[in-house]
Amino acid sequence: VCTTGMIKDAVENIVGDKAKIDALMGAGVVPHLYKATQGDLQKLQQADIIVYNGLFLEGKMGEILQKLKRRKTVIAMAELLPKKSYINNTEFQGAYDPHIWFDVDLWKKASLLLSVELIKTDSSNQTYYQKNTDQYVLQLDSLHNAVKTQINLIPEDKRVLVTAHDAFAYFGRAYEMDVRGLQGISTLSEFGLRDVSNLVDFIVQNEIPAIYTETSVSEKAIKAVLEGCRSKGHEVVIGGSLFSDAMGEEETFEGTYIGMVHSNVEKIVSGLSKNKIDK
Repeated sequence: VCTTGMIKDAVENIVGDKAKIDALMGAGVVPHLYKATQGDLQKLQQADIIVYNGLFLEGKMGEILQKLKRRKTVIAMAELLPKKSYINNTEFQGAYDPHIWFDVDLWKKASLLLSVELIKTDSSNQTYYQKNTDQYVLQLDSLHNAVKTQINLIPEDKRVLVTAHDAFAYFGRAYEMDVRGLQGISTLSEFGLRDVSNLVDFIVQNEIPAIYTETSVSEKAIKAVLEGCRSKGHEVVIGGSLFSDAMGEEETFEGTYIGMVHSNVEKIVSGLSKNKIDK
């Protein structure tokens, strides 16, 4: 059992058809606020292995997962990485930003470490898991390079990503973009009129052409920023809705990790530059 869709995707790529894999959180679900249902608790109790993100992403579920760790294999994928990989953020509960999946190279490293842990639980299938992991790594390397190439299509002075909440810091660090979120790292954090006003001033001063909503966060906040910019005579558009804390619907391209990243980057490049990218 996995908590998020991104983790389920990584596990599926590693273990293939050797396990039945469930994700508790589907499209549009915010992990920070998620409360486990009775059905979820049953799935967790029955699971042979549980994989979650960690770094307090799952917020309210943390205690349940810690208790389960005493009697079954429970893996915190993001916490397998060395601490120097993390972006520190004093505003967030655990001090570290949990959204590691937006740096594709970092997600690759976490997936490699996850593969080692999963192989320990089923060493009889080690060769199969290792082959799958190697294939996944090649795909992630290709994706990481594609993202870098596509972001370079945006003029340097327009490489500013304005979103509803601060989920894209790893993306900004990896692909050299200035990232601004109206809310903090957790969607639990509130935003005020001053936050809106400061962000409006920044967008107007820097002539940012597009800002972004997120599929798992209310549009209300970003629409307030949009209106604020227009009241100051700066025409800005919503460049699309980005996948942040959850992927797209199952059985769609955006319902895979690679598809989610491609979709986001396409919207970012299209909104911030005149260049359209090939799918």
